[in-house]
Amino acid sequence: MPINTKQDQDLKLLIEAMIFVSQVPLSVKTIQETLSEQVKLTKKRVLAILHELQNDYDARGISLIEVASGFRFQAKDQYSDYIALLFKEKAPRYSRALLETLSLIAYRQPITRGEIEDIRGVAVSSYIIRTLQERDWIHVVGHKEVPGKPALFGTTKEFLDYFSLKSLAELPDLMEVTELKIAADGERAPVVEQTT
Repeated sequence: MPINTKQDQDLKLLIEAMIFVSQVPLSVKTIQETLSEQVKLTKKRVLAILHELQNDYDARGISLIEVASGFRFQAKDQYSDYIALLFKEKAPRYSRALLETLSLIAYRQPITRGEIEDIRGVAVSSYIIRTLQERDWIHVVGHKEVPGKPALFGTTKEFLDYFSLKSLAELPDLMEVTELKIAADGERAPVVEQTT
């Protein structure tokens, strides 16, 4: 459904502006509901407009991407090192233990703290779980039906958004992660500094 009328072009510009000024990703449903008093939009029409916007930004320094919560503008990965120079504070660096815990939750969810400890072979500190919950990357999704009813952890939409994923299916294959880790360990020591 190409956008060819003046009204469609205005709608495309409006949706572009909405996504640009929004502090959170905008879902198709949010776009439809926000504009419902002015124009009735089908999901198919909104997706067609979003697809055209994505094409418009192909040759630019930013992209319109879809994450779990909706659509947002994001700088292209190849410019991230230069863009980081704009910000005085350094990006937080997380301990290996925190990243291993987050990885286990992402790949094995729902999972209990005890199961994480069994896999890692060491205790998971309360600080790590609290940090991941404060970042809103994990939450309790239920309780395991065993004595003590331990909490089951899973990832959140915020986790997916932060890592620019639409769904858990987009996580890299574990073999790729293992190969990347082996290559990285051979070149440099793992990051263990913690600032959060």
